[in-house]
Amino acid sequence: MTTGHPRQHWRPRPWRPTALLALAIALAVIVGAWGFQIIGGLAPCPLCLIERIPYYIGIPLGAIGLAVAASRMPAATLMAKLAMAGFLVAMLVSTGLAAYHAGVEWGFWAGPTTCTGAGAGSAGTVGDLINQLEGATVVRCDEAPIRILGLSLAGWNVLASLAAAGLAARAVVRMP
Repeated sequence: MTTGHPRQHWRPRPWRPTALLALAIALAVIVGAWGFQIIGGLAPCPLCLIERIPYYIGIPLGAIGLAVAASRMPAATLMAKLAMAGFLVAMLVSTGLAAYHAGVEWGFWAGPTTCTGAGAGSAGTVGDLINQLEGATVVRCDEAPIRILGLSLAGWNVLASLAAAGLAARAVVRMP
């Protein structure tokens, strides 16, 4: 005789495949970014590095959400929903950062002066300036090192982040 919810916990939930797909997209993006850097030799610009931060925060949250949902903890549903909502917010932030970066690359707006060549820092003496120039290896944020089907990596990040955010939103709404 069974009481309560017989094995209902282990039934497939309609939101889990959606959440898993969102997490897989996010993982593919960050693995791809590291692959372009390590294997392809494309050094990331400062904006590229900032764009990675939401992935470093969001991917663990999404994984925690899926893991907690599979547990039998008393508040598993609420904790899983909160973790997936955190993943959703991280992917929305990533979308915004990537859109800003893509806009800088296309010249829609100015980017940070530290990586676009729009401003010059105060070097002090001529010797200080020479030392700064010799040690400087700034990757420009306003020049896309590669375009795939007409989009830079920042442009592809906009699409991937938006897709992951949309799937995460669908998963959060469908969670019990």
